[in-house]
Amino acid sequence: MKTPRIAIAGFQHETNTFAPIPTLLEDFRTPGAWPGMTIGDDILDVFHDLNIPIGGFIAAAKDWDLVPVLWTNAEPGSYVAQPAFDTIAAMICDGISAAGDIDGVYLDLHGAMVTDDFEDGEGELLARIREVTGPHLPIAASLDLHANITPDMAERASSLAIYRTYPHIDMAATGARAKQLLAAELARGEPFARAFRQLDYLIPLQAQSTMREPGRALYAMLDAPDAGAVVSADIAFGFPPADIFHCGATMIAYAEDRATADCAADDLLSALKAVEDRFINPLIPAAECVNRAMEIAATATRPVIIADAQDNPGAGATGDTTGLLEALVACGATKAVLGILWDPDTATRAHAAGHGAEFDATIGGRYPELGCTPFRARVRVEKLSDGQFTATGRMYGGAKAELGLCASLLIMDENSEVRVVVGSVRAQNADQANFTHIGIDPSRQNIVAVKSTVHFLADYEPICEQVLFAEAPGANPCQLDSIPFTRLRNGVRLGPGGPTFAPD
Repeated sequence: MKTPRIAIAGFQHETNTFAPIPTLLEDFRTPGAWPGMTIGDDILDVFHDLNIPIGGFIAAAKDWDLVPVLWTNAEPGSYVAQPAFDTIAAMICDGISAAGDIDGVYLDLHGAMVTDDFEDGEGELLARIREVTGPHLPIAASLDLHANITPDMAERASSLAIYRTYPHIDMAATGARAKQLLAAELARGEPFARAFRQLDYLIPLQAQSTMREPGRALYAMLDAPDAGAVVSADIAFGFPPADIFHCGATMIAYAEDRATADCAADDLLSALKAVEDRFINPLIPAAECVNRAMEIAATATRPVIIADAQDNPGAGATGDTTGLLEALVACGATKAVLGILWDPDTATRAHAAGHGAEFDATIGGRYPELGCTPFRARVRVEKLSDGQFTATGRMYGGAKAELGLCASLLIMDENSEVRVVVGSVRAQNADQANFTHIGIDPSRQNIVAVKSTVHFLADYEPICEQVLFAEAPGANPCQLDSIPFTRLRNGVRLGPGGPTFAPD
């Protein structure tokens, strides 16, 4: 048989339409927690051993002739600027066109991209790629568990594979499953029958973890023994802070015939409807959360982890709000650390001052519309870093982070002992290396506060006594019934058991 010749590309963004920071072309070029824009054969070298979908696809497709085009990703934020989308989409389309005679395309996508002009960024990208490939060439894509999958995405891609873990420890494995689906379609000679369903309520991000119920049991269904008659079945929990018509959870199934696919998708939809009341919101007001953490830590031998869930840069938030930091200091927390708080100005000032210096700092809080102000305090510079380190946890392990100038600052307060790590590049703290690279051992703290919603669980929960989720200001709104949706489709409930959205 002829060796399949497959063009591969990636274009990832998770768009929070309520966030204040637009996403520009330079954001896709600049490295952060993941590598920056990578073009051509460099893709094969940069990603082959990383826990990222295109890396898993490359490893699984060693027997294929791969034509790498482009891979790029930007930290989640607000709308993708249209010139950025158009530029990158054109680079991908031109690369696929220049690849010549190919047997298929693999795309490493997120599934929740919104641009200035298009609510469905991935659907629009697929439409432009279809203009190059025609309607019949097999196109397989991998998607994030938080994808807001649209009917157009399901129609324009011949197969979709979705992460099955949150934290996303199976990203590379999902890329490998996408390869398997593409191989099966190539062997079959035509696309599989497809069934697509949408859930009628939104699931808050902080309730979506597959390390907890009901997510754990729902995703276990996808590997159930009786699923053998189905080629593939997946669930996407969706990304709620996106004011778009097709926001929310979806199910997609592929099978040899439509009836089998329909049955699989309907079973998953019924399962999600049956557990609606089990998606519990764990958020605790910041001061109450800190006091509870201090009580637990008083008799514990391991740290208490507090998630600053609503200021998670990995969900598009700024990463610079100060509500939880203020609560840690005001409540008198000791051996407490928070990070990474995005503040390039303070990080630069700390480097200029030098190790051991003290100065009056104005930290974070640059977006007053989010409900917080800068935190002002005298600080001592304890450690400095260039922000370059290798992640070590289950999710990001092996990735080379480039977070710019970083500093560990001790808040000079006689009633507390709180440190804050500030950095120059906005990034979620889902790996202990965010602290260890700057000389802080999380396991030796009383309280560790992370700018993350759920991803931190993969690396931090194994070392902690208990995990708490704080309710503090941020641009990742987790109380769904308070989000000012305007474009959501009529009849969707704003959270489990929540009010039903009805357009004005």
